[in-house]
Amino acid sequence: MKKIDEYQGKKVLVMGFGISGINAAHLLVKLGANVTANDKATPKNNDIVEDLEADGIKVITGDNPISLANKGFDVVVKNPGIPYDNPLVAAFVKQGTPIITEAELGWQIFDGYLVSVTGSNGKTTTTTLTQLMIAENAKHQVKYAGNIGISFSKIAEGLGPDDTLVTELSSFQLLGAPTIHPHIAIITNIFSNHLDYHKTRENYINAKLNITRNQTKDDFLVINWDRDEWQKIAQRSQATIVPFSRLNKSHEGSYVEDGMIYWRGQEVMPTKDIRLIGPQNVENALAAIAAAKLSGVTNDAIKKVLTTFSGVRHRLQYVMEYQERLFYNDSKSTDIEATEVALQGFDRPVILLAGGLDRGYTFERLVPYFKKHVKAMIVFGECKDKMKDAGNQAGVPVIESENAITAVPEAWKLSEPGDVILLSPANASWDQFPSFEVRGDKFIEAVEELTGKKEQ
Repeated sequence: MKKIDEYQGKKVLVMGFGISGINAAHLLVKLGANVTANDKATPKNNDIVEDLEADGIKVITGDNPISLANKGFDVVVKNPGIPYDNPLVAAFVKQGTPIITEAELGWQIFDGYLVSVTGSNGKTTTTTLTQLMIAENAKHQVKYAGNIGISFSKIAEGLGPDDTLVTELSSFQLLGAPTIHPHIAIITNIFSNHLDYHKTRENYINAKLNITRNQTKDDFLVINWDRDEWQKIAQRSQATIVPFSRLNKSHEGSYVEDGMIYWRGQEVMPTKDIRLIGPQNVENALAAIAAAKLSGVTNDAIKKVLTTFSGVRHRLQYVMEYQERLFYNDSKSTDIEATEVALQGFDRPVILLAGGLDRGYTFERLVPYFKKHVKAMIVFGECKDKMKDAGNQAGVPVIESENAITAVPEAWKLSEPGDVILLSPANASWDQFPSFEVRGDKFIEAVEELTGKKEQ
């Protein structure tokens, strides 16, 4: 951990009691700050409050009182999910109080080799693969953290100048990380996500590009080269561009040609040997390979990881096989693009479980994928009627169910040996579940109850 003194004696407000907020509050105390922690909700577990108060932190819960804007705070550390139009946040913006996220705080105390990953889809898998590959050849610590569910600042506290940290960073985190400077930045792809938060696609793209804002020609931006738009976005970076591509051969980076993965013209391994299924995971592997090779990782280490790693939980996760049916949990597919790529990963008939929060869009884009890959659909949630319409357009049998749990036995009734039963909702979970993780866990529990087996 790098020693810094910029918070010594400063008044800091931490907004949000998530994992990152709690860790940030405790870290700021260590850095000499006078800390107030605020959460709009009242925690059900009073241990959180007691733990904060025991560290000398003033705790305010049950509201984001606007009066806090008049308390003379020098800095606000905001939970990434709290929007900037929140009245209290907006008041701090208006008066010019610096607002950062915990990712910025983590960067400020980190003194090692930073690799950071962002993108609309594939962030967590790419982050995990990159960390595993670099760790295979490392003589020092190699950790991952960030939006992957592990506090950036907490992990950074335990690392030194010779260590490596691979961080997954969301657009929300990057908006509040003005000085973050990874040596290697990865952009997996950019679709149109979180427009309810960012308001416009351009705002969303700009937030993602904060990952490379402070890079120089001595740093690297690893970026998906499969769309013209992404190639143009790369031109906005000062870093050395390293492309990865399934579709376009480029000797400057990693690519696929005739079923073989290459790094700068040299063979690495066949795509068929990657244990993860689907074209999106080939892309994730290509991104990780580029970062790993730039970090000095050998081909043998890369092959070891890609032939053994079976997936991140809730991201096209293989659950089990039962009576010749394969169950997959892709609850992280909270948008149309993610479900598109999930369906393309299977050469077996798919019974698709889909639906969730109605964000106002329809699903005509999925019709060609339904026609090609799906034999039946179980739909649920607020948008089930819209999802059903798309299934009907594709000529696919569709039945309705209450949620992702009740859909499991319905899917089983429709299945035959050789089928895939896939939860890939194409929608957020918040109409019925607090998170996609809970939705995926409940799906797995329903599969275990149906089969009498534990996930593999």
